[in-house]
Amino acid sequence: QGIFVLGLPYALLHSGYSGLFLIILAAALCCYTGKILITCLYEENEDGQLIRVRDTYEDIANACCKKLSPKLGGIVVNVTQVMELVMTCILYLVVSGNLLSHSFPYVPMTEKTWSVIAFVTLLPCVFIKTLKIVSKLSQLCSLVHFIIILVVVTYCLTQIHQWSWAKFRLSIEFEDFLVSVGVIIFSYTSQIFLPTLEGNMKNPGEFRCMLNWTHFFACVLKTTFALTAFLTWGEETKEVITDNLPSFLQTLVNLCLLTKALLSYPLPFFTATEIVYVCISRGNHSNYRSPLFSLGVRGSFLLLTLLMAMFIPHFALLMGLTGSVTGAAMTFLLPSLFHLKLKWKKLSFLEKCADISVFILGFLCSLAGIVCSIKGLLAVFG
Repeated sequence: QGIFVLGLPYALLHSGYSGLFLIILAAALCCYTGKILITCLYEENEDGQLIRVRDTYEDIANACCKKLSPKLGGIVVNVTQVMELVMTCILYLVVSGNLLSHSFPYVPMTEKTWSVIAFVTLLPCVFIKTLKIVSKLSQLCSLVHFIIILVVVTYCLTQIHQWSWAKFRLSIEFEDFLVSVGVIIFSYTSQIFLPTLEGNMKNPGEFRCMLNWTHFFACVLKTTFALTAFLTWGEETKEVITDNLPSFLQTLVNLCLLTKALLSYPLPFFTATEIVYVCISRGNHSNYRSPLFSLGVRGSFLLLTLLMAMFIPHFALLMGLTGSVTGAAMTFLLPSLFHLKLKWKKLSFLEKCADISVFILGFLCSLAGIVCSIKGLLAVFG
């Protein structure tokens, strides 16, 4: 459950009843593409047993493009992954500065200064070496997120006497609907982390079951949260639903969101630095495999995210443009394309149709997101 979930009630405002259907459909599609992506890591041996012959998203891409160029697919995937992960890390820093600024308005400091303070608390990330540590931080992040959801839903339930289904729109504007589609779909995305996650599981055979249950509960939680919040505030629903809360609850929720943002940072940070470190340390260069070099890579990445958070203007719009390209590609386009390429002879007609449909849907979502983001950038720059 990412910070995107806080925008779901606003998405319902612009998508009406179709938004509820989209929340369920997005869960099913993201769960499906997660499964087919992991399927591409395995091949059958002579005895018909599945053997894990690939370890990363990059390995899958290279296997698909080996006739064209042995390393082309991997380069494209790695660049796309790192771009999205770095942008995500920067967003967490920007959000942290914004939340600290709003939580302590009486302290005479700018948002950028608060971002630097948040950055200092993240310095221990350079010492993270395994996914086990990241998983513990992510578990704490989930707990904090649950508290935020609980506070918002509890307040909404106290306003149940004001609820009315008449608040739902029947007619929707196409551009606003596209924005809603983006928010809903990208609130589920996790494909970048799945090969690493599955490879680190104690029992990889339980991966599909885990994916089914997590997406099911995510769908239930998102639907419940979005519905209760929208029925409470209706047309007054703001882009980030916590802005609708009374002031005495806003400070509490903002501090929880800050904690969540800081605890969320290590996962994309760890994944991005691992990708870069593995790419650089290939070959027989022993200097690149030293612990000091690994520390240098993580330290450089940490500093890069701070500098970009401090100096890039209109970051939110650039993030939207990057997300539309990389998010849709990593979640829909590439998993379905790779699955078709590697498993074509073993797929049934329905499975082929499903993959092609997902690919087309991903392409349309990406195209729509790019158009909306470019329009926003053109409006800002005049």
